[in-house]
Amino acid sequence: MAQQTASAQDSAAAVRLSSITGTVRDSLGKPVADASVRLAGKDPASFVVVKTDLNGAFLLSDIRAGTYSVTAEKAGARSPVATVVIASAVNPTIELVLGSSGGGPANQAMEFADQPNFTVAGVTDWTAVGGHGSDATLRTSEALARDTLTLKSNGAVAKPARPSSGSEADKHRQAGEADEKSGDPLAAVHEFEQAVRLDPSEQNYFEWGTELLLHRAVWQAEEVFRNGAKAYPKSARMLAAWGTALFAGARYDDAAQRLCEASDLDPLDPEPYIFLGKIELASPKPLACIEAKLAQFAREQPANSLANYFYAMAVLKRQEESQDKDATAQAEALLHKAVIDDPKCSDGYLQLGILASSQHDVSKAIGFYTKAIDANPQSGEAHYRLGVAYDRLGESEKAQEQFQMHDAIEKQQAAVVEKQRREVKQFLVVLQGQSNPQTN
Repeated sequence: MAQQTASAQDSAAAVRLSSITGTVRDSLGKPVADASVRLAGKDPASFVVVKTDLNGAFLLSDIRAGTYSVTAEKAGARSPVATVVIASAVNPTIELVLGSSGGGPANQAMEFADQPNFTVAGVTDWTAVGGHGSDATLRTSEALARDTLTLKSNGAVAKPARPSSGSEADKHRQAGEADEKSGDPLAAVHEFEQAVRLDPSEQNYFEWGTELLLHRAVWQAEEVFRNGAKAYPKSARMLAAWGTALFAGARYDDAAQRLCEASDLDPLDPEPYIFLGKIELASPKPLACIEAKLAQFAREQPANSLANYFYAMAVLKRQEESQDKDATAQAEALLHKAVIDDPKCSDGYLQLGILASSQHDVSKAIGFYTKAIDANPQSGEAHYRLGVAYDRLGESEKAQEQFQMHDAIEKQQAAVVEKQRREVKQFLVVLQGQSNPQTN
């Protein structure tokens, strides 16, 4: 027992702890007293906040080897993120400079729509998100988060009348983009936030919000997009991104409302309609305003196969609740138009097969399922339903072949989803008034 205790003490002694010393200054180089200095690493337990003394100095002690982010803040002004690598017996000294627009008080340039009530303090593995590869709603949420990054600015935005420092903000935004590409999302999100503080432009709000959303800080992204939409009510992509964050938080009706508003701003832009179609497919019930907007999409862009497909699916979802017999014929006509406009519209063929099967026309269903697979050989559902159709005809060997293909595709796709999730780090968030990081 004594030997075990001694061994444990030796092991503890072998762990070398380091410290970080430094100074916080304002944009004029003067020391800043009583500033909050935050240290954050991969381990949530590493999160520490200390205050600077009268000379602006601070000490972060008992730090294990690793990579950390250090920032300073006071009265709404923040420093850029400093990335510090701690190795054995290394005690670095750093200097943090609170941001300023230059020429006025430091906190004047930090005014923007609403101060956030959270801090991103670290990252953790994606496994904390829960769920699994076959969860349609979760997959849709993840896909829309990625799609949000590609939304274009419609140009119909105006900057709020408040001080800004565009060039400095641009540097922070560009640094954030570089950090994200290099695999350091924690540094990236702080750079994007600093860009908004210096210049609360539509682009900076959007970049900050999408970074939060991509790394599953769902409610923090919703807060940023909500404030961005307040500052830029004519930004369709801000409303669409806000709706995406609401959908990720399971607020489906609110998500639909924001996306419908986005589609109203530019009725010819297909992107908000496509987002509407995807959340309608994944939601557990029909969502208010969506069917009418998708009808408008199909009316305004009659040659767009996605417009006809999504409108057809909204009609079918409504039919499930209302038992409207005419809705089935309407949806079937829209689906036929979708596959005529785009012979590669695999989902359109699949739904036509499902409708044929529901009408007990198995041979017709097999034809549509086969076309769905021709258009997209990786359609696991089409393989499965084709197997069911063959089984009903007593063709067990063909059925078994399709079931095996379905299982192989599902396994492969689940592995891809799992890999994507593991590659994306989830942010750890500290809410105002809390001392420990916690996940959403």
